[in-house]
Amino acid sequence: MANETKFLEALKKLREEEDKRHKKVNFNQTIDLIVNLKDFDVRRHSFNLIVTTPNKIKDKKVAGFFENDNNLLDTIKKDDFSKYKEKKDLKKLVKSYDFFIANAKLMPAVATSFGRVLGPTGKMPNPQLGVIPKEEEEIIKSLLDKINSSVKIVVKEPSIKVGVGKQSLGDEDLIKNILAIYNKIIATLPKGIDNVKNIKLKFTMNKPVKVDLR
Repeated sequence: MANETKFLEALKKLREEEDKRHKKVNFNQTIDLIVNLKDFDVRRHSFNLIVTTPNKIKDKKVAGFFENDNNLLDTIKKDDFSKYKEKKDLKKLVKSYDFFIANAKLMPAVATSFGRVLGPTGKMPNPQLGVIPKEEEEIIKSLLDKINSSVKIVVKEPSIKVGVGKQSLGDEDLIKNILAIYNKIIATLPKGIDNVKNIKLKFTMNKPVKVDLR
């Protein structure tokens, strides 16, 4: 409860600062949770996790490596894999989507054709959230709903920045998302809270507000 109160105080201050802005933004900003780390060696400690949140964070742009076209998302069929032999075309594809899913049958070919870029960006489909046994509409729809309420965190520097929801989401729902992500991060860090230098919340266009959990 103490953490919940502190995060809520910071969120309210963030909204107050936004209300004071002379130049209002005309889009639904993302709220980011920033966890700056200490005594954490990114070369020694692997940090790659997926967190499912109670409330939708945003509608993500998802593509599927499928055998057939699908109306629910953009598809890249096996016959199209050869179009991405050039690394620049591959990078452009990977940058165009937030998330990739795949038919389990195609995973060996996906790894061969796309792994060199998908892997380092943390976008490789995996059994936890991204590989499906069949291209059935209900399975795909359920997975897309889960993806839109999940975040993938890959740490490559001693700072974690992750979107927790949109500005339009209510404070109570935002706090639930923040706590789900924050608690998972703390549980995954080798020294837990002792690896945390400071914590901040930030709107897309605003300066960050510090969260004082000490």
